[in-house]
Amino acid sequence: MNNFFLSIIIPVFNEEKNIKPLLKRLLKVVKKYNFEIIFVSDGSTDKTEEVIKNEAKKEKRIKLISFLRNFGHQMALFAGYEHAKGDVIISLDADLQDPPEIIPKMIEAWQKGAKVVYAKREERKVDSFLKKITAQIFYNLLNFVSDVPIPSDVGDFRLLDRKVVEFLKGLCEKPRFLRGLVAWPSFPSTFVYFKREKRLFGKTHYPLPKMVNFALEGITAFSIKPLRLATYLGFLTSFFAILIIIVKSFQHFVLKQGDWLPGWASLFFAIVFLGGVQLITIGIIGEYVGKIYQEIQKRPNYLVKEKVNL
Repeated sequence: MNNFFLSIIIPVFNEEKNIKPLLKRLLKVVKKYNFEIIFVSDGSTDKTEEVIKNEAKKEKRIKLISFLRNFGHQMALFAGYEHAKGDVIISLDADLQDPPEIIPKMIEAWQKGAKVVYAKREERKVDSFLKKITAQIFYNLLNFVSDVPIPSDVGDFRLLDRKVVEFLKGLCEKPRFLRGLVAWPSFPSTFVYFKREKRLFGKTHYPLPKMVNFALEGITAFSIKPLRLATYLGFLTSFFAILIIIVKSFQHFVLKQGDWLPGWASLFFAIVFLGGVQLITIGIIGEYVGKIYQEIQKRPNYLVKEKVNL
């Protein structure tokens, strides 16, 4: 049952204190398999790469891809997928919030026929209230606008069959929102549940601004509904303005009531409201124009500085 090759992909950015504790737990789990562990350093500026290189000298199945600069977590994951040789590929983070001990359960689910096995968070007690509520809003909003259902309470801790990875590698689009791309073709999938653990060392690399950018990336990558929403909003505000004109005209010419000249409050409200709608609409259009701009540039997804044991 273990006659397959397992690839483990671990994107890292300034995780020097987490590498050894992670490998200590991970190697105990995967030692019964034929495996490789690929670290992808996303422009780390601490001693992360040095620690990984030292571990790679002891164990040749530990490998490293080092970026010239920071290209983002999703690009680091994609680089791992491009270099992985496994029949089955598992990605997880280095902060040990994703417990390696559930990997055998994920492999068991794959052996039963699933092409995608998501590690779903059963409990998130270690996360702050803000983190949990923003994550819930993100997935609800994403599934509302997306044309395909994207599982909630799952991150990038997942197992992919080789066929799924080859499919991802064949996609030509520049922005890579992998959580959506994995769900989009609807390969047979299942879930393995786990309790989210506390981050071992360091701070999260996804503060609120990055989470907002990540949400915008996911929403605009999988739906044109925001563009339609902007159109609907334009019609709504136009209807609202016409309605106000009709009401004011009726009051002035028929009922002989009210002041034909608007007060400063109503004028202020109208300017701010319409200005806000215009800015939102321009912003939505700008997101999509930006994606077109990235596509036509045809720049590489990432730049590799160094490879170890690859």
